[in-house]
Amino acid sequence: MDRKIEKKRFTWPRIILGAVGLIVVVYLIASMWKSAGTSRLNVQKERLMADTVSTGNFQEFIPVTGIVEPIRTVLIDAVEGGKVEEKFVEDGAFVQPNQPILRLSNPDLLINYLNQEANIISQINQIRNTSLLMEQQSLNLREQALDVDYQIDITGKRVHRNKELYRDKVIARVEFEETEALFNNLTRRKDLLRATIRKDSAYQALQQTQMESSLDLMQRNLAITRQSLEQLTVRAPIAGQLSGLNKELGESVARSENIGQIDDLSNFKVRVRIDEFYISRVFNEQEGSFQFAGKTYTLKIKKIYPQVVSGAFEADMVFVGQAPEGIKRGQSVSVKLELSAEEQALLLQRGGFYQTTGGNWVYVIDPASGNARKRSVRLGRQNPNFYEILDGLQTGDIVIVSGYENFGDKDELVLQ
Repeated sequence: MDRKIEKKRFTWPRIILGAVGLIVVVYLIASMWKSAGTSRLNVQKERLMADTVSTGNFQEFIPVTGIVEPIRTVLIDAVEGGKVEEKFVEDGAFVQPNQPILRLSNPDLLINYLNQEANIISQINQIRNTSLLMEQQSLNLREQALDVDYQIDITGKRVHRNKELYRDKVIARVEFEETEALFNNLTRRKDLLRATIRKDSAYQALQQTQMESSLDLMQRNLAITRQSLEQLTVRAPIAGQLSGLNKELGESVARSENIGQIDDLSNFKVRVRIDEFYISRVFNEQEGSFQFAGKTYTLKIKKIYPQVVSGAFEADMVFVGQAPEGIKRGQSVSVKLELSAEEQALLLQRGGFYQTTGGNWVYVIDPASGNARKRSVRLGRQNPNFYEILDGLQTGDIVIVSGYENFGDKDELVLQ
């Protein structure tokens, strides 16, 4: 007798097939849930630049352009004006201190000197004549004083004799009184002459001092004029190379006109232009360096010019040690101006992403999926090569550092 065989509903193939389907559905649901609210953008990997976060030495510095200049430049001005009579050297020549450069002629100055010299000679003669007259007057007063002393001596003896004769009634009273009056008059005259001699001596001393002072002033004026004549020959104040001398024979030169300059080439300095943004962070003795002929040379700031022109200010940097051989005046060099000391820090290569994000977030590549996801970060200081990472990244993270202009505000980049 036939028996009906019922077909089984759950066979192993069906169970396996159902399990696979369930897994697929769960995966799809999980993927949809995970990606819910996440914006993506497909990006070609070849167009991106990435850098791996690393730990290294970080130093904040800025590159500045400098011009090599002589360590010292002295301007040469014509102290006195005149006409060029003679040129002793040509432009570009190397000169020594006090070496003649130009000789000028100035007839007016020469006439003034001769007139002053003639006035001094006349003043000297006048002083001599006055001195002789005062000496003669002094001698006359002394002679008068001697004569009065002689008259007093004679009259005094006569008064003594007449006094005895008058007592013996040999002479009249009138004769005795006249002799005594003459003696008293001579005595008063003697006192007057002494006072006159003292005042005359004081007056002569004062007048002599005044004449000597006047003569000294005239001599000093003459010395100044003589010095002006000597300065018609323009001389080099220091040793160095002469430049800017473009005066020709017969050409007129005004007083105080610049006729050139001398550059001291025994050493050099570098004048750099620095962006005004850093004016509060630049100080004297701050160091920098530059490469020349395969070697690194150190500079330090010696002088800062606070005037800001076209958004920048200038500073003079001198060499720490000897300047490099072969460097020339007017040569441009790129100086690495240090703003901080070297420190250990997390470093990320500079790139165009900063212009879009302002350093607030970056795209970090996930090694598992190969995609790049947005991550908030905090950057600190920077130099021309690296950013200092303060938070949000760690050593080994791979960050896209090229520009983000074409990515919009996507949360994830699918790298293809």
